[in-house]
Amino acid sequence: MTVTLYDYWRSSSAYRVRLALALKGISYDRVSVDLTAGEQLSPEHLALHPQGLVPVLKIDGLVLVQSLAIIEYLEETRPEPALLPHDAGGRAHVRALAEAIACEIHPVSNLRVLVQVEAVGGKDARAAWNKDNIARGLAAFEKLLDHPGFEGLFCYGGMPSMADCVLVPQLYNATRWGIDWKHLPRIAAVAKTCAELPTFKATSPEQFRSGSK
Repeated sequence: MTVTLYDYWRSSSAYRVRLALALKGISYDRVSVDLTAGEQLSPEHLALHPQGLVPVLKIDGLVLVQSLAIIEYLEETRPEPALLPHDAGGRAHVRALAEAIACEIHPVSNLRVLVQVEAVGGKDARAAWNKDNIARGLAAFEKLLDHPGFEGLFCYGGMPSMADCVLVPQLYNATRWGIDWKHLPRIAAVAKTCAELPTFKATSPEQFRSGSK
């Protein structure tokens, strides 16, 4: 059965799912949804995702939304290679790391919020808001990486996890906004490891820019 991912090349939420699919070795067809052109608000897309967001994943006869829920589904239905540790404590910690970005940093910096901030305070306010939010969030995430499961390669243990699928897209977004994070040693170490992996290279936003794939 064909797997179809509806995404936008620069969406960090969609980037998370691309990473999870690649790490799981799941091939898929891609449908680009241009957020800057408002395609997410088309009747066709709203029929898939009433919130007008990406990603949307069609798989196993289902239509799934919300990136972390999608990754959890992939983990439950295709458990190898694992994106969550096998012990309950480890799984809780990886989920907490993922949610620290997906539920705390990202929602305050998504396009809809930034448009509202700019409407109220102008472009300078939009940039200041976003840079402060991301910088503060990554500084806190660096401290969250100070745990027994951190081995200096990935967010948890010696293999990529759901947390890495969430962190790497956030770092891409931070770099795009000119936010320095390389002074954060644990985050920088994870970024270096991931950047060297073919799966992370193949799923980077630049590989999908302007519908190139």
